[in-house]
Amino acid sequence: MSETTTVTDYMETPFTNELLKQMRALDTYDAHAAKTPAETLDPYIMTKERKREIPIVGDPDEITMARVAAYYNALATSIEQRCGLMAVPMIKLTHEGFGRALISVGKLIVLDKTLRDVHRFGFPTFEKMNDQAETLISGALKMIESYTEVAKA
Repeated sequence: MSETTTVTDYMETPFTNELLKQMRALDTYDAHAAKTPAETLDPYIMTKERKREIPIVGDPDEITMARVAAYYNALATSIEQRCGLMAVPMIKLTHEGFGRALISVGKLIVLDKTLRDVHRFGFPTFEKMNDQAETLISGALKMIESYTEVAKA
């Protein structure tokens, strides 16, 4: 993060706003109602210190799996907003935290991500989270541009 960039700046990005919406949609008991956006999205930040506290081998809990689903839902929604075509996320995880996340647009798979160690899912900083999301979204949009007929099918 540069000296002029703050955590608040990363809370203002379209992806982070969408991820925040997804997290709040999962919050059926209003547990996050009084939290700031940074506090709500804090579980996505997995610093080295936090990773050390989590065992290397472990099964993800329901909250972690919901957080992973919210992340890929936010990616799909961001792709859909930018291209105007419906993007659908599909996630399949084993109870051990291994699996795959796909996002399809029409008959086109625009994102295919292998998931490992989901119980430790996260990003070192908000900046890295936004950078990776933007990379995945840009890649998906290029794929849609290259194969528009399949995406519209």
